[in-house]
Amino acid sequence: MTILHISAVKSWGGGENHIENLCFELAASNPEVKNVVLCVKDELFHQRLSKTNITTETAPLAINLDVRFVLKIIKLSKKYKADIIHLHDPSAIVLAIIADKFSSLPPFVFSKKTSFPIKNKKGTLYKYNYSKIKKYLCVSEETKRITAASIIDKEKLVTIYHGTNISTKNTQTPFLLREKFTVDPSVKIIGIIGNHIRAKNFETLIETVNIIVNIRKRTNFIFIQIGSHTDRTDDLVASVKNLNLEKNILFLGYMPNASNFIPQFDALLLTSQSEGIPQVIYESFYHKIPVISTDVGGIPEIIEDGINGLLAPKQSPEILANQLEYLFNNENLIANFVAISKENLMKYYTTSIMAQKTLKEYKSIVNGN
Repeated sequence: MTILHISAVKSWGGGENHIENLCFELAASNPEVKNVVLCVKDELFHQRLSKTNITTETAPLAINLDVRFVLKIIKLSKKYKADIIHLHDPSAIVLAIIADKFSSLPPFVFSKKTSFPIKNKKGTLYKYNYSKIKKYLCVSEETKRITAASIIDKEKLVTIYHGTNISTKNTQTPFLLREKFTVDPSVKIIGIIGNHIRAKNFETLIETVNIIVNIRKRTNFIFIQIGSHTDRTDDLVASVKNLNLEKNILFLGYMPNASNFIPQFDALLLTSQSEGIPQVIYESFYHKIPVISTDVGGIPEIIEDGINGLLAPKQSPEILANQLEYLFNNENLIANFVAISKENLMKYYTTSIMAQKTLKEYKSIVNGN
């Protein structure tokens, strides 16, 4: 069986990490399954894949409908005799549909990795209900519920949690956070990992830090954020400066293998207003780092407030600040939180489990079920 994975994303994030993990796991457990990844030439995902043994092909994508990318899909489908084309983002769906109009392609699988609703527009609904899409692999039950509102054949919807790859964990980093930024041992490092995109809502992060530092006068926290800068970054930096928080929030930008820094955090904080389930939560579970998060997307499916972490409504900086203070005013809770999270991770949320569930769906399509 040959799977052609298509990614039209130009950054590196949890969705791209999922593709990488899926290919690694299937190569280890089912070497008879060949995985080929088509990604955007010279972008971060291509740079990442070039350092692996995953079969990688590239094409330019100057705009979202670049004909060169479309032609490459057709060429690779024939070259590798693909049995299934696995689409990993909305732009990939469009490119594959166009390619299918010129050269009949094998069946599609689409991974729905976010909880964004599908827009109720004719063209968008046509795209997501394209007849060649045989399965929708949803990252959470919440993502499945939201997606179902726009999908005609709801039997095609399946939930497969992505999880984390426990065999590739590494704690090597180019520097130690406490040493590089001279953080006193009494100060808690609150880590935030994510690219500067709207869904991550780092405006709420800044509001939360302002409450902790400027209003409540807490001096025992430092917030270190890792992730690619975007056109939103300048406004975030300006907000930090206006609130005199330059020493309290550090934006480190893109760091390869950012999750390797997680063991250096005292807690992970997520302020997202929309999510599927962020990969970084699973990785924090593995490293036994407590998580404080907004309760968006599928996050409440893996974190139960007060049982294995702390949750707050989206856009609620006051409550997030309360949860941060509560956690470190009651540090005896941390051991139980992280123990439950690690146990759940090993039982339900590893990439080996994800890969076998995905392979089951591939086989059902190839066998005509």
